[in-house]
Amino acid sequence: MKSIILQNLHDVQYRIQNAEQQYGRVAGAVKLLAVSKTQSAEKIRLAYEAGQQLFGENYLQEALAKQMKLTDLAIEWHFIGHIQSNKTKLLAEHFSWVHTVSRAETAIRLSKQRPHHLPPLNVCIQVNISGEQSKDGILPDQLTELARQIINLPNLSWRGLMTIPAPTADKTEQHRQFAELRLLFESLKVNYPTLDTLSMGMSADLEAAIAEGATIVRIGTAIFGERE
Repeated sequence: MKSIILQNLHDVQYRIQNAEQQYGRVAGAVKLLAVSKTQSAEKIRLAYEAGQQLFGENYLQEALAKQMKLTDLAIEWHFIGHIQSNKTKLLAEHFSWVHTVSRAETAIRLSKQRPHHLPPLNVCIQVNISGEQSKDGILPDQLTELARQIINLPNLSWRGLMTIPAPTADKTEQHRQFAELRLLFESLKVNYPTLDTLSMGMSADLEAAIAEGATIVRIGTAIFGERE
């Protein structure tokens, strides 16, 4: 299993580096977030031993259980799932990043509940680019108002935007959706120049995401195989 994960990580990093070069991105501009939802703590440990340090989890209770087993590792934990309002305290206490903020009330709770001995919690606003009712995230026309509400919260560091586009094998459509988020990001940077993060792209479309400016790609299946 260790050799498989090591090879998979190598293959994904090669895809990232190749896309950076192909699309004129600076080498190392794109970080790999290993999506470890439903995967075991043992697999996470193997990936960490192979050099991976950023891990993304979707389900809070599952993530906390794995964190307890891996306290000896210097993992940077990212939350990339649906946020339940009654669970924000645990998110604020146990994660370095939250990618899925889509309501001012959620951001305010995270800021108030972030322990003072920890650095500000890095957050991204999740944007529903595809407009699918089944997806979390705000619509693009709501972005400016939410940005205004969260930018000065004291214990948060708003880093940028995140999206989960409608799945498609059409490369042109992949690029179009990611380009839409990039344009929103660029328009925000006029007023918020410290923004530096576009969290977009998964196993099937990471090249298109990198072409359109992704700084974090969220990869699960291509590293760990199918979900357990």
